[in-house]
Amino acid sequence: MGDEARRREQWGSRIGLILAMAGNAIGLGNFLRFPVQAAENGGGAFMIPYFISFLVLGIPLMWIEWGMGRYGGTLGHGTAPGIFDALWKHRAAKYVGILGIFLPLVILVYYTYICSWTLSFSIASLLGLYPGPEAAAGAVTPQQYLAPYRAYLGDYIGAGGGTWLTPTPAAYLIFALTLLVGFFILEKGVAGGIERLNKAAVPALFIMALILFVRVLTMESPTSRSVSTAEGLAFLWEPDLSGLLSSKVWLAAAGQVFFTLSLGLGAILTYASYVKKDEDIALDGLSTASLNEFAEIVFGSTIAITSAVIFFGVEGAREVASGGAFQLGFISMPAIFSHMPAGQVFGFLWFLLLFFAGLTSIVALSQPAVAFLEDEFGWTRRRSVVCMGIFFFLSAHLPIFLDGSLDEMDFWAGTFGLVILALFEVIVFFWVFGAEKAWAEINRGARIRIPRVFFYIMKYVTPAFLMVILVAWGYEQLPGVIAKEGVGVWVTRTFLAALLMAHIVAVKRAWGKRRSP
Repeated sequence: MGDEARRREQWGSRIGLILAMAGNAIGLGNFLRFPVQAAENGGGAFMIPYFISFLVLGIPLMWIEWGMGRYGGTLGHGTAPGIFDALWKHRAAKYVGILGIFLPLVILVYYTYICSWTLSFSIASLLGLYPGPEAAAGAVTPQQYLAPYRAYLGDYIGAGGGTWLTPTPAAYLIFALTLLVGFFILEKGVAGGIERLNKAAVPALFIMALILFVRVLTMESPTSRSVSTAEGLAFLWEPDLSGLLSSKVWLAAAGQVFFTLSLGLGAILTYASYVKKDEDIALDGLSTASLNEFAEIVFGSTIAITSAVIFFGVEGAREVASGGAFQLGFISMPAIFSHMPAGQVFGFLWFLLLFFAGLTSIVALSQPAVAFLEDEFGWTRRRSVVCMGIFFFLSAHLPIFLDGSLDEMDFWAGTFGLVILALFEVIVFFWVFGAEKAWAEINRGARIRIPRVFFYIMKYVTPAFLMVILVAWGYEQLPGVIAKEGVGVWVTRTFLAALLMAHIVAVKRAWGKRRSP
């Protein structure tokens, strides 16, 4: 396996590695999900549990995934089945690792479609195609202001309230274009495609976010002169210790940390497998997390939450956030931009920013499946990329045309599954492989060693925290999800079950191929 490991690709530069990892983490969730979670959970009351969760859950899990990925890469494995098998000498290990390919595949099926909305809306904003301020003339309540923009999104995705969705031809074509762009970049390789994309897209994303950040800080409310920018910032940053006593806020904060750092997905494992043997992953991982948190906390929260508070007031912003990430990003933000000077330009920047954030995540979520075909089956990169591109194009027709399919996929792969894989990662690395060996692997090549306190956090606190989240989510959400009915729900469940079985067969064949003479 040594020769095979040496033939694997590597990142071209350290800055390219950090930006690629940051591009994997910085996605639509930073700018859409985080503001909604913060607003729904009391603003300042949410931030204290969020930062504590980041320290005892986010950073430890991130270092664990970097360490596991680099260790697997030195043995020629870039995905969870091979990495788990190398760490845990048990025949079940590789099958547990299937989640590290299955979860990003499922998420990408609907994530690519949502990302394509951002490209379409950026074009629509620049050309002035979505409703202008006159459409909301006479509106008083937030819902009255949002009505024409909600109708625009509904028409775009073809949400008519029935089983079948009927998206516009533009929605379908721009989805196909988004998928094509993502897989064109992916085909160019780790250094030649993914790294180049992130070297351009991540700095561009920060520049656009900075422009929007400055614009929001200078906004005046078109609806009420009594609401100021300071009030919008205070909503998020005024400390509120009551959040420490709310289990709901803690669960929301911990869940957001998972989403924001792309933990439990398998993508970090794969990206880290291309790291040089003695790379300082302790510092690189912390740098990546810092870039992600800066994007989320400074830009993600300020742009969306502050502008919503200025436009709708504190209670109105909470009402808007209660409608979810789609209402905030694709309905309320266009309404806000349409009422400000040069709003078409700022709307264009907002949605282009989201597109870049989504595109860098698309290539990251695609890479585990591509790496598995390359590493375990010996396929060429082009063959692997084409195969996965066809799979994603066909599979995406479920969330595009079936109502309820997107939510079903998001729960099993984008919520529940993440915690399960992360828990297995901690157990396998720190309890099966060995805590001291795992700690040494994480610190190998580090110029400044990670404080020893994190050893105990990773071994005891992080897995305990994960088990609490898993039990709580299972108790609160699982019964409601299981009770769902409808054609879209059952077709999606059948698809997920078949896809999971296909993964089991693929892993069995790959390991059987190894034993063949």
